[in-house]
Amino acid sequence: MSTQPSHVANSPANVDDARLLQLAHDTLDIEANALLGLQKKLSSSFVQVVRAVLKVRGRVVIMGMGKSGHIGRKIAATFASTGTPAFFVHPAEASHGDLGMVTRDDLVIALSNSGESEELSAILPLIKRQGVMLVAITGNGQSTLAQYASCVLD
Repeated sequence: MSTQPSHVANSPANVDDARLLQLAHDTLDIEANALLGLQKKLSSSFVQVVRAVLKVRGRVVIMGMGKSGHIGRKIAATFASTGTPAFFVHPAEASHGDLGMVTRDDLVIALSNSGESEELSAILPLIKRQGVMLVAITGNGQSTLAQYASCVLD
């Protein structure tokens, strides 16, 4: 019986070079297939979102909790660095006053895999009441987020 903890026995330092390369190839295959699968999901909703981003008079406001929030921050930074005014608003902070940064001229893009994040769901009625266009990027087209959204990207 080994005296090494399982995480040491399975560490990359104990895996041969061929296995590491195979794992890298397998990972890239999985990611490439996932990207190709997105082609089938592109629809008129995607075009509608692109047109909305291109014509927005205000800023693109990105929201998301947890991992979706981390991704949202990167999306906001990418928009801003390519010339589209954008920023990230944390949904929990939005319900404590930061929603005041969002104006009627803005476009909100909310990310949530489940579309049921409590913090995001709590502010959806407020966003709707402001008359701000809401785009949902979610894995659940029947979610609360999707129901509030003007446009849903799966």
